[in-house]
Order: sequence, then structure tokens, then C-alpha cells
Amino acid sequence: MTAGRTFFDEIGGLPTIAKIVARFYEGVAADPVLGPMYPADDMAGASERLTLFLAQYWGGPTTYSERRGHPRLRMRHAPFAVTPEARDHWLACFRAGLDEVDLTPEQDAEFWEYVTRAADFMINAPA
Repeated sequence: MTAGRTFFDEIGGLPTIAKIVARFYEGVAADPVLGPMYPADDMAGASERLTLFLAQYWGGPTTYSERRGHPRLRMRHAPFAVTPEARDHWLACFRAGLDEVDLTPEQDAEFWEYVTRAADFMINAPA
């Protein structure tokens, strides 16, 4: 990254993150493991929340925290059985999202490393 620019800026900002998330949720909606975890009538809301969260995480606007407070990811996901299988499906959907955008190999690796760690952290149920 160059001085004064965040990872958010370097990857193309909100349009890039929105494209990743849109592709991700296309996969989620069709996924037999993940689809039932998401309320069908709130996919747009879930998509917006993830977009805003990722934008903030990577150095973009703080809209997510302004609207929802601290992310508290584990608490927000506690009602759902996040198994290793669910994690794998989630990561497959996210990989498809990352593959939709034109990141450098280094940017892709950094983004992938974060989502992989986050997905592992969210596991709260055995297989």
C-alpha cells in the first residue's frame, strides 16, 4: 500500500467489496448447508451488513459500527450451528466472490487469509 491509502482503497473500495459480497450471497442462497441459515426475506440486509462490515474492516467508512455498534461476530452468529462443514461451504462461496474481482495475487492472499481465519473463529458446533 502507498502512504495514506488503506487496503480498502487499494482494492477499489466499496464497488469491489460489494461485487465480492454479491457473488458470495448468490452462492449462499443456493447452498444446501448455508441457505437455510439465512432468512430468505433478509438476504439483501445480510448482504448490506457484510459489505459494510468488510468495508470498515479494510479501512473504509465506519458505517457498519455507526449503525450496528461493535461487530460482536461470534455473538451474532451464536444462534446458528456453525460447523466445520458450514465453514467450508461459507469459504467456497467467499472464494467465488473473490474470484469475481481483479485483485492482485497479494491482495487476494491477504483477503483470503482474513476470511479463512474469521471462518475458523466462527465455528461453534461440532461436525
